[in-house]
Amino acid sequence: MAYEKKVEGRKNRITFTQLWRKFLASADYADLAPRTQKDYLAHEKYILAVFGDAEAKAIKPEHIRRYMDARGQKSRVQANHEHSSMSRVFRWSYQRGYVPGNPCVGVDKFPKPQRDRYITDEEYRAIYNNATPAVRAAMEIAYLCAARVSDVLKMNWNQILEKGIFIQQGKTGVKQIKSWTDRLRDAVEICREWGEEGPVIRTMYGERYSYKGFNEAWRKARKAAGDDLGRPLDCTFHDLKAKGISDYEGTAKDKQKYSGHKTESQVLVYDRKVKMSPTLDRKR
Repeated sequence: MAYEKKVEGRKNRITFTQLWRKFLASADYADLAPRTQKDYLAHEKYILAVFGDAEAKAIKPEHIRRYMDARGQKSRVQANHEHSSMSRVFRWSYQRGYVPGNPCVGVDKFPKPQRDRYITDEEYRAIYNNATPAVRAAMEIAYLCAARVSDVLKMNWNQILEKGIFIQQGKTGVKQIKSWTDRLRDAVEICREWGEEGPVIRTMYGERYSYKGFNEAWRKARKAAGDDLGRPLDCTFHDLKAKGISDYEGTAKDKQKYSGHKTESQVLVYDRKVKMSPTLDRKR
C-alpha cells in the first residue's frame, strides 16, 4: 500500500516532457517506422516549448485547442501532425497510469483539403525531357512503383533483385517487391553507369541525394517544362505517386495491393483521375 502511494505520488508530479521522453524510450516508439520517429523528433521542438514544463495530468482539451489555434496560424498541416503525436503519447501514458485521460480526444483537427492535382501524360513527358538522368530515373521509379520520394532516394543497389525492386515504405513499414516491367528495367538501367553499389539515385558527384538537393533538381526540370508548355506547373514530385495509382487499371482493392496502402480509403486519396460515367441514352 505504501509502495503504491509512493508510485502514485511520482506519477502525479510528472511533467509532459518526462512523459514524452518515456514514450520515446518505449518499445511502442521503437516499433514505429523510421520516418514516423523522425516526425516525433521534429514535433517535440514546438510541443515541448509550450507543454514541456506543464504537469501532464493538468493539460486539458481547452489547452490543446488553444495550441492548435495558435499553431494553425502558421501551419494547419503541422498543427494536425503535432496533434496526432501528442494524442499518441497521451494514449500510451493513459494505458500505463501516468495520466487520467487523453486531452486530445474530442479536440478537432483542422479540415485537410484533399489534393486533387493529377499530372497529365503531356506534363510528365515535358518534365522528363527537361530532367537530369538521375531525376528521370527517380521519376520513373516513383511513378511505376507508386513510391514516395524518400523511399526512392534511400534505395540501394541491394534492393534491386532478380524478381523486382524491394521497397519497404518508410512511412508505413509495408514491404513489397515491385515486379519488373520493361519500362522499370529501363529506368534502373539509367543508373547502372554510376556503379552498382550504394545508392541507386546519385548526384553528379556519386553521392546520395539529400531531399533538398533532389527537390531543387526536380523544380528546375518542372520550371523548364512549364516554359515549354507555356504555363507554370504546380505539381510536386509526390504527385507522381498519385499519378501511378490513378493510372493503374483496376478496382480500389487492386490499387491498394499495387500501392501498398493499408486501407482502401487511403488509396482513394491518391486516385485523382476523373472517372468516366455512363450517360442516359434515351430517345425523345
